[in-house]
Amino acid sequence: MAVEKLGAGNFSLQKTNISRDSTGFESIRVSPVGPNILHSLLSTRFRGLSGDFQIGDGQLRTSAFHIVNVIGEGERGVGFWTPDNGIVRRSNSTSKANLRAITWPGESPSVPKGWVLPTNGKKLKIGVPVKEGFSEFVKVTRDPITNTTNITGYCIAIFENVMETLPYAVPYKYVPFETPDGKAAGSYDELISQVYLQKYDAVVGDTTILAKRSLYVDFTLPYTESGVSMIVPIIYNRSKNAWVFLKPLTWDLWVTSACFFVFIGFVIWTLEHRINEDFRGPRSHQVGTIFWFSFSTLVFAQRERIVSNLARFVMIIWFFVVLILTQSYTASFTSMLTVQQLKPTITDINELIRTGQRVGYQNGSFIFAFLKQMKFDESNLVKYDSPEQLDGLFSNGSRKGGIAAAFDEIPYMKLS
Repeated sequence: MAVEKLGAGNFSLQKTNISRDSTGFESIRVSPVGPNILHSLLSTRFRGLSGDFQIGDGQLRTSAFHIVNVIGEGERGVGFWTPDNGIVRRSNSTSKANLRAITWPGESPSVPKGWVLPTNGKKLKIGVPVKEGFSEFVKVTRDPITNTTNITGYCIAIFENVMETLPYAVPYKYVPFETPDGKAAGSYDELISQVYLQKYDAVVGDTTILAKRSLYVDFTLPYTESGVSMIVPIIYNRSKNAWVFLKPLTWDLWVTSACFFVFIGFVIWTLEHRINEDFRGPRSHQVGTIFWFSFSTLVFAQRERIVSNLARFVMIIWFFVVLILTQSYTASFTSMLTVQQLKPTITDINELIRTGQRVGYQNGSFIFAFLKQMKFDESNLVKYDSPEQLDGLFSNGSRKGGIAAAFDEIPYMKLS
C-alpha cells in the first residue's frame, strides 16, 4: 500500500560509495526511493481485521487488547484495554464501569494473594502424625458432635504461620495418618514414605531429619534442637540425720585436723611456758591451756599472750591454715544444704548392655532401630507413648517390669 502511494518511478539500484578496504560491501546496491518508501510506510493508516493499523516511533501501535478470563478449558470476555482509555467495558466506549466479574483459580470470587499454579481445584494433602502422648508438638482431636477434626500443636502453628507469610495462596488440608479406629497407622518412617509414594503432598509434625529419610524426601530447615539423650533415675544424696555437719570433711581430714590442733598447742606451750606466765601453773592447768589455746584459734579468741618471736612465726602459719580450713568447710557445708545432691544411677550405655537392663523408647520413633544398632537385646526394649507412662516404667524399675533408662530425642526429654 505504501509503494502504491508512490506510484511509478525510478526503482533502479545504484552503487554505494564504499572504500576499497571494505569486506565485500562494494557489491551492495541501494535504491534512491528508499527514504520515500519509509515516509509513506510511516504515514499509512487503515482499519483491518485486528483493528487500526498505525506505526509510531518505529513500532506498530496497538489499538486495543481484549481481556479474557480463562476458566478451566473455556474463556469469558471481561473488557478491553486501549492506549487512550485504559480498561473499559467495550472497545468503542470510555466507560470503566460494569466490568464483568473475574473468576479466580479454584472458582473463587476473591482475589488471591498472588499467582497460583493450576491444581484443578485440588488442595494439598498434608499428612500429620497421630500419637497419644507428647501432644505439645502435634495434637489431633475430634468433635463428636460435628464430626470435625481439629489439629493443633507447636509444629502446626509454625507451618500455618509460614503459609500465611507466602505472597500467594496455597490451599491445603490436613490428613491424619491413622487407622479407621483413630489409632496411629504406623511409625514415622511409614508416615514419611507416604510422601515418596505420592499419597501425601507433604508431612507436618515432629519428624526427625535422618540421612536415610533424606534419600526419599526433602526436609525444611530444622526449627528445634536435635539429638538423642539418655534419661535415668537419680539418687538423692543429701543426708537427713543430726550428724550432717560432719559430711563436708572426710574422717581422715577430721582426725588429721584434730591432731594438728593438739600438736600446735603443744608446740606453743613448749616455746612459751618458760618465759610466759600465761602458760605456767599446775600440770592440769597447763594441759588445759594447750587444748584451749589451739582450738580457740578457730575463732581467733585466744586470751594468752605470745612473747616468743618463734612462737609468733608458728602462729602466723597456723592462722593461715585455719583460715583455709574454715573457709573450705563453710563452702562445702553451704553447698550441701542449698544445692541438691543428685547422682545418676547409670552413667554408661555399655553398663546397660552388659547387665541386660531394660530400656525404654518412644513408640514409633527411630530410636528403636538406633538401640538395635547399639547391640541392645530386642527383648529388653520397652516402648512408651506418654510422659506419664514413662514415669510409671521408671517407678517399677527394670526388675519389676519397668525400665532402668530411656532413650529419646532432646525436645521430648525437655517435656518429660
